[in-house]
Order: sequence, then C-alpha cells, then structure tokens
Amino acid sequence: MMEVRRGADRYRGGDEAAGIDTRHAFSFGSFYDPDNLRFGPVLAVNEETLAPGAGFDEHPHSHTEIVTWVVEGELTHKDTAGHTGTVRAGDLQHLSAAGGVRHVERNDGTERLRFVQMWLAPTGSGNTAEAADAADGPAFEPSYAIVRDAADGTPYAVPAASAVLHVRRPGAGERIAVPAAPRVYVHVVRGDVRLDGVELGPGDSVRITGVEGLEILAGSPGELLVWELP
Repeated sequence: MMEVRRGADRYRGGDEAAGIDTRHAFSFGSFYDPDNLRFGPVLAVNEETLAPGAGFDEHPHSHTEIVTWVVEGELTHKDTAGHTGTVRAGDLQHLSAAGGVRHVERNDGTERLRFVQMWLAPTGSGNTAEAADAADGPAFEPSYAIVRDAADGTPYAVPAASAVLHVRRPGAGERIAVPAAPRVYVHVVRGDVRLDGVELGPGDSVRITGVEGLEILAGSPGELLVWELP
C-alpha cells in the first residue's frame, strides 16, 4: 500500500507574528485528526521556517526521539540536560528525550532557518530499561548528538524506535531503491521525483506499507528523507 500526502494539504501552524511558520504532516496540537495520529513509530513530521531572531521558548518532551534535518540556515539548541549545539544546513540533530528534558530551539543567525523535525515513539512503552538500553544510554537519561554533513548516504539508526533514516541527494535521472522494510516513510525536501509512477514535489510525502522493489527516479537534483520503520 502507498499513501501519498501532498505538502499543500499539511496542517498550518506556528505563529506568523513571531516569525514562525510550521506545516504539520500529522495530527498535532490544535490540529487534531484521529485518522492521522502516526505512521508506525513516526508521530510528527514538521516543516519549520523561522525568521532571524525567532524561536521556540523552553518546552518539555519525554519518551520521544526527536530527529531534525536542517535545510538552510543555523539552528541553535540548548536543553536542561546541559547539551548545546549549532546545527547547520546539511547537519542532522538527534535529541533523545528519555524520561524528560526541556529545550530551546532558535534562529540566532541573520538568515532564514528551515528545518524538518521528526518525532518518533520509542519501541514498546518507551519508559523501560530495555528501551533505554536499545538507545545505548542509561534509563531515563536524555542524550544529544549532531551528525555533520549527514547527506553522504550513510544510514542513521535510531535504535530506540527501531528506525533508520537515509538522507539522499540524487542527481537528475538518478534512481534510488526504496529500502525493504515493513514500513517506509519518504519525505521530499527538494526537487521533483517519481515513485511508482506518482509525481512528487517539495513537501510531499509517501507512506509505504508492505511493498517491495520500489524505486525513486529523480527528475531534477533533489533531497529526500527516507525512513525504514518497523
């Protein structure tokens, strides 16, 4: 099964007056949709645009794996577990909230910031020692990592959610095999691609269940986020 979701149909959130524009792929906050709560462990895929000086004030998370792909600009991160970081275009950020953490995300630069933030639920209940062991960390301890220049084709594993992220930048005419997994989530960041005869553009996504042997054909230089999911 392949379910295509168009970028134009995303829920619009954020705060225009504060310089924040958000487009939600899943039910989120006041945009409640009981038929669109999650896809496997994926709980949210938010496209965020922050004007210079804009940001999200300190807010809490728990039992959530938060993976952020920066498209342009610089994202500044600070959390109550003592982690800080500046995440630039082409970098990947991973905050494992574990038993609980509060963080701040801002655009402290002079240019527009764009990023895609994805939330995943830990495998199982997410609050057990087994789930923490799967994340290679002590129970209930938040962890933080930045992967620089992550678009080199190296898969990024999120063991706590039994998920693997592939960041791909195909050239025009290049074909990419869709991973063989129980579920696959594809998000188009940039470019125009075709998947099983379906044309996809920036902001579009596809939820794939139980289908193997698919290929993505890039019609123009592109950028894709492809999740292998349980």
